[in-house]
Amino acid sequence: MDQQLVIICGLTFSIHLIGALAYSARIAGVRTGRIAVSFALFNILVLVSRLSNSFLGPFLAKRIENGLANGTGEGLLTDFRMVLFAATAATIVGALLIPTVQRWFSSAILQFHEHRSMPRLIWHAFTKGGVGYVGRTVTAPKAVHITDLRKPRGVSMTIIILNIVAQALLTVGVVGSLYAGYLNPEYRVTASQLSAVINGFATILLFVVIDPQLSVMTDDVVSGRVSQPMFRRTITWLSISRVGGTLLAQALLLPSALLVAYIAGAV
Repeated sequence: MDQQLVIICGLTFSIHLIGALAYSARIAGVRTGRIAVSFALFNILVLVSRLSNSFLGPFLAKRIENGLANGTGEGLLTDFRMVLFAATAATIVGALLIPTVQRWFSSAILQFHEHRSMPRLIWHAFTKGGVGYVGRTVTAPKAVHITDLRKPRGVSMTIIILNIVAQALLTVGVVGSLYAGYLNPEYRVTASQLSAVINGFATILLFVVIDPQLSVMTDDVVSGRVSQPMFRRTITWLSISRVGGTLLAQALLLPSALLVAYIAGAV
């Protein structure tokens, strides 16, 4: 694995880790009762994840260009599968860290509500007290969270499946479109632009269909109509479906690239 591929996999890992940990803000909002502040932190995480994703594209595109120029593109499919594997690994790590990070978010929400300054909150996190709190609150996931998955969920299986599809499209969108540019180099710019269509559809699916369900459930927990254990089970199911989405992306990589390459030449 060369240095460029290490950087690409590292960026991919960071992007998907941040996305997986965003669920922690939801749990923290329920625990603290500060729903609006927790949504603000959630949106910050999503923004950082999207911004990091914009840096990933040029690295992937440069790898495609080098492969075309040097005639070394036969290993690109394997390289891109390693990138998708980094996404899966990050999502699993993020799911395992949710019990710990939701405690950090709970503290951050209370600190922000008291001081109302994001720079001050970030500064506090790096002080001796902040670092000490981070170390004291590290905890492993409980086995009961897995065994309780047999109990009723807060969302339907349809939402779980749609989340798998949305996460798969978001994971494979940029990678598949850029690889399509290698398969059809004459229209590689067109192919790369089609990633916005794939990611746009997945984003609409997330924010129009899936996220409102979780938002309504969050309000129900605060009002007492839904229990916190059921809410945590829902987060666990969504985390598992997020992992499933990255695995589905592996299966979609080549078919999506071939489809995008065909569309790029047809439009």
